[in-house]
Amino acid sequence: MMMNRSAMKLLSTAAVRTIHGGGGEFRNGFFALGARNLSSTVSAVRENSQTEATDHGGVGGGDKSVVSYWGMDPKKLTKDDGTEWKWSCFRPSEAYKPDMSIDLGKHHVPRVWTEKVAFWGVKILRFPTDLFFKRRFDMRAMMLETVAAVPGMVGGMLLHCKSLRRFEHSGGWIKALLEEAENERMHLMTFMEIAKPRWYERVLVFAVQGVFWNLYFGAYVISPKVAHRFVGYLEEEAIHSYSEFIKEIDSGNIPNIPAPAIAIDYWRMPPDSTLRDVVMVVRADEAHHRDVNHYASDIHYEGLELKGFPAPLDYH
Repeated sequence: MMMNRSAMKLLSTAAVRTIHGGGGEFRNGFFALGARNLSSTVSAVRENSQTEATDHGGVGGGDKSVVSYWGMDPKKLTKDDGTEWKWSCFRPSEAYKPDMSIDLGKHHVPRVWTEKVAFWGVKILRFPTDLFFKRRFDMRAMMLETVAAVPGMVGGMLLHCKSLRRFEHSGGWIKALLEEAENERMHLMTFMEIAKPRWYERVLVFAVQGVFWNLYFGAYVISPKVAHRFVGYLEEEAIHSYSEFIKEIDSGNIPNIPAPAIAIDYWRMPPDSTLRDVVMVVRADEAHHRDVNHYASDIHYEGLELKGFPAPLDYH
């Protein structure tokens, strides 16, 4: 049980009162409180903690909160306009406006056989996705993001361990790859507000993530250059998929509903933004991830290490 300072003080005071009142006895050189007195003391501590929790109030102002002895009381954050920040998964300082002028048509032409394996591997993975989801681009986006959020986390984790083993810096690539993973996860959190997956689709996500995590982990250990090239091609496919998503919205096949609140705050979008605007910024993010991974792969293919080239941090 976690107690704050006031609760600990109350427990100490109650224990002293019990000792002076004769409610305990010495055993093996230590003073032991009687069970009845100890129970009363703990109850008093709980009542005191609950009272202070009510006095502090929750994050929303009137909810219950956990009073932490360790000083972890949540702080209220506000937006630039002074209104309350309601997201705990990211802070206002992490919100940004993506560069929408990025070239969406860039493509790395496979040259050697390892690049061709990465390229056709992505093409093969697209077939079951097209077969299962067809033109349901909201669910396709959700599935895509559960996969796309894995490589950055795996790569960042392995580079982190490598940095520890070799006692060397990473050139910022650990942070860059973890930023990519977090950005992809925020894509998923956004589309979860739009698409409501069925139970069997959740099972599919669970299975695909488990398989892909292990396959990509093995691929990155064996050949980081091929792993990054694979992700670069995967992001190219994501750009194509989101372009088709936009076409469906423009044709009226998918309602252009208002953008979720989390998207408006995360990408600093205007309050009247729509689903089309969300897909546009997500597509721009994917283009940036494409560039980062192809760049990382190029470094490896030149026989060099990532640590020798500053990572493109905050490349949005």
